[in-house]
Amino acid sequence: MRVVSGIQPTGNLHLGNYLGAIRNWVRMQDNLGEGEQCLFFLADLHAISMPHEPTELRRATLEMAAALVACGIDPSRSVLFNQAQVHAHAELQWLLNGTARMGWLNRMTQFKDKSGKNREGASVALFTYPVLQAADVLLYQATHVPVGEDQKQHLELARDIAQKFNNDFATEDAPVFTLPEPISPPQAARIMSLRDGSKKMSKSDPSEMSRIELADDPDTVMKKIKKAKTDPEPLPSEAKGLEDRPEALNLVTIYAALTDKSVEDVLADFGGEGFGKFKPALGEVLVETLRPISERFTGLLEDREALDAILARGAAQARQIAVPTLDATYKALGLVRG
Repeated sequence: MRVVSGIQPTGNLHLGNYLGAIRNWVRMQDNLGEGEQCLFFLADLHAISMPHEPTELRRATLEMAAALVACGIDPSRSVLFNQAQVHAHAELQWLLNGTARMGWLNRMTQFKDKSGKNREGASVALFTYPVLQAADVLLYQATHVPVGEDQKQHLELARDIAQKFNNDFATEDAPVFTLPEPISPPQAARIMSLRDGSKKMSKSDPSEMSRIELADDPDTVMKKIKKAKTDPEPLPSEAKGLEDRPEALNLVTIYAALTDKSVEDVLADFGGEGFGKFKPALGEVLVETLRPISERFTGLLEDREALDAILARGAAQARQIAVPTLDATYKALGLVRG
């Protein structure tokens, strides 16, 4: 089993990133069996598909590395690196561009969402983004890829590309690529804005009060939770009572995710109580969860050389793993290289 997953270095990591993806990465790492491996990468090559500031991208990449390590990713047990240091990602994307089809990419909903009404003005990189995603996982012969609902379509494309390449250029007994399977961790939590329970928590929201950032100090965390939007009704005793109460559901979901309880268990403890009691309890759980992460994150950011060394070591490991696949791809295509 080899798990591969990436995250864009967007900066300002928040609670939604932690509970939705990063914590699950840590748990996968901690549950590795004999001969199993996790590779986690910072998708800085993906980041240039949209307008960006180079110095900001560099800063965000180091911040993301620090955040992942602070949250529990152990570079001695998992391979942690950034794409740009492993040239094979870009090489394999180009090789796979000959197999990917325009019709497949035209169906990708993320391109439609990100390009908006200005499709003609979008970058080619944004359009071919899913082919790079395919290269990201196929390069390492990933057997499993953690995916949310918004990424399932891209993993299906990666499988389609791998299958077509194997059919066109390999034999059934000796395929070039492994077809990766999706992992959708049951404990992955969908965390919403503290100001609007119908929208996902996001760093792009102009209101800082809409999100809990991993670097927030305890006072800020408590302030944001106490000011989080709610309704005047007490909490129900059953989950059904949270229907049509998105803000209440969001806060209960956060509490449940942080304490590894079900929503039903949380309501069994707090059903009938008002938010005047529930919010401070939630704030305390958040503070205790985030304090060690925030402290380690701050310490790591003060040692940039150590962060560079972590990424360099991970990239060297990744390059070594990637070599056989890249060599096999060139050979299958009939390409001669030095």
